[in-house]
Amino acid sequence: MTLHEQYVAFSTILRKEIRRFLRIWPQTLLPSAITMSLYFVIFGSLIGSRIGEMGGFTYMEFVVPGLIMMAIVTNSYSNVVSSFFGSKFNHSVEELLVSPTPNYVILMGYVVGGVIRGLLVALIVTCVSLFFTRLQIHSMFVVVFGVILTSVLFALAGFINAVFANSFDDISIVPTFVLTPLIYLGGVFYSLELLPDFWAAVSKLNPLVYVVNAFRYGVLGVADVSVGFAFAMLGGFAVLAFTYSMYLLNSGTRLRQ
Repeated sequence: MTLHEQYVAFSTILRKEIRRFLRIWPQTLLPSAITMSLYFVIFGSLIGSRIGEMGGFTYMEFVVPGLIMMAIVTNSYSNVVSSFFGSKFNHSVEELLVSPTPNYVILMGYVVGGVIRGLLVALIVTCVSLFFTRLQIHSMFVVVFGVILTSVLFALAGFINAVFANSFDDISIVPTFVLTPLIYLGGVFYSLELLPDFWAAVSKLNPLVYVVNAFRYGVLGVADVSVGFAFAMLGGFAVLAFTYSMYLLNSGTRLRQ
């Protein structure tokens, strides 16, 4: 395929993805705004007023970056896993695989769709958070780069989950039993400095710790881990996820029947 034909194929997949989640926005965009509002009220206003400061900031200011990243992670992941499995379930993905469209174009079409939904939800949640606290941006580069890298990583993870899923029930197993515990134990609601040394060291095995802390540094200028190391970890995970996703597409694992 020529470069122009590849662009047409990519933009077609991307438009389909964007239209899909915008068409059902009460199910894809609105729930995040409602859920995060409840988090802001409960953990920020009610509980936060009793906790006081954390890391030199009010508890509300401390948890907002983590809650924004939690919305980005879950939406980037769920958009790709549900969309690609739907294509796999109705066998429309087979038409893509037998077409001249390069596999990396197919993959990036779905991934960028997940990234756009993650960014849109991040914008919505950020606007909601402004009703509860003020946000100061310490480093715009860290914020933007962290958000995009995180969205790409978890969109790729959603793609891998969709490839191996055999039913619609399977696409909820990883978010429920893996992703959610990692998010809650990733420092969204607390600083690692509060943990004993052993558990703080164990927590650093959690990839969500680097996601949350990189973004928190971009917003507040504080982090429990080195930001450079956090980006290196996220970049490494993203490269591995992309490589494995390409292997699954090229080999046709669980895709060609």
